[in-house]
Amino acid sequence: MKPFKNFMLLLGASLLCASVQARPIEKENRQLVVVVTDSWTDIQGEMTLFERDEDNQWQAMSEPSAVVIGRTGLAWGIGLHEHQQGLQKVEGDGKAPAGVFRLGNAFGYLQTLVTGLDYHPMDAGDYCIDVNGSPYYNQLVNTKVVGETAVEGSSEAMRRDIHSQDDLYKKGILVAHNPENISGAGSCIFLHLWRAADKPTAGCTAMAEADMDALLRWLDKDKQPLMVILPRMEYALKQAPWHLPPLDKNKAG
Repeated sequence: MKPFKNFMLLLGASLLCASVQARPIEKENRQLVVVVTDSWTDIQGEMTLFERDEDNQWQAMSEPSAVVIGRTGLAWGIGLHEHQQGLQKVEGDGKAPAGVFRLGNAFGYLQTLVTGLDYHPMDAGDYCIDVNGSPYYNQLVNTKVVGETAVEGSSEAMRRDIHSQDDLYKKGILVAHNPENISGAGSCIFLHLWRAADKPTAGCTAMAEADMDALLRWLDKDKQPLMVILPRMEYALKQAPWHLPPLDKNKAG
């Protein structure tokens, strides 16, 4: 029986390691932006903000607010979570990436913003490159540094007020999807302002300006904020193993 016992001990250790690896949210991550939709194909969802209390428990810091996502819904993205079975996000599919992602700098048209994140004011030469095969794929660049040729074909000019005559990127936050910048795996994912409550995005998550202002004020880079975006049914499956806050038990206090 000894070999069997040793095998079981090894199996238990293996399962424990798998459990640890499967949890993409660490105790150091003290803020969580949670977005849920009703299905993988819905374009509308709800965003709720959570923060850890002194007992290391998630507490809701907001009531759910409306967001829109990609025009074809959700597909698994590349983030802090392990690879998941199912449809994977690819460039141009119109899907927002599902999973757990770090939040990066805030950006926008204004010289300053009220936020606890680092802020990068954009100018006419700032682009996010969404061209498959580009050495700058999924990266923010400026033509003053890389030249005009490097941004040819990119649809993601960051000063949309200049290039596209709209305010979608007036205020926004970088989402660290596809951090290794794998060409074709999806690029330039942001939180930004919406066109309207029924107008989806090309793959980002968008909201009303008042909700963006509240989000920017609340976020604190020192609390290592993350974003979780999932369909409700998938969220329920991941809630225990990923140590996510149970949505039905949290009310903003």
